[in-house]
Amino acid sequence: MAITAPPIDIGIPEAQRQQIAAGLGRVLADSTVLYAKTHGFHWNVTGPMFNTLHLMFMDQYTELWTALDLIAERIRALGFPAPYGGATYAGLSSIPETEGVPAALAMVHELVQGHEAVARTIRSVFSLADAANDQPTADLLTQRLQIHEKTAWMLRSLLEG
Repeated sequence: MAITAPPIDIGIPEAQRQQIAAGLGRVLADSTVLYAKTHGFHWNVTGPMFNTLHLMFMDQYTELWTALDLIAERIRALGFPAPYGGATYAGLSSIPETEGVPAALAMVHELVQGHEAVARTIRSVFSLADAANDQPTADLLTQRLQIHEKTAWMLRSLLEG
């Protein structure tokens, strides 16, 4: 006799779980593209701010790498597969790929734009989580939003003055 998993009954109807999971998929795609961009900039940054940016980018891509798992696991907990793969992420992400290797401050500018893009995507998912009374997703989104807004501010500070 085969044992099958019972249907998911966490107090959120399947249609709402699916909408939230799709929104989180967009957050995951944006976060993955931003992770890859930040890691690539870490490898390729040059100039007088090399050491500062190299280390800053490493801290940022390490934090993003950890976040990817949290986002994907929330999608799975809602009962849906987490999106993966370059073509899938390209279709879901609001963050464009970078052509070539920009100068150091252009990298910083692109990362500001990337973190702000993730923040906008996160905000677009909040209403779905709130409507479903999905506190775990709202909590995850709040934590991620705080990190992206703070990181954008820190990067933006390098471009001021």
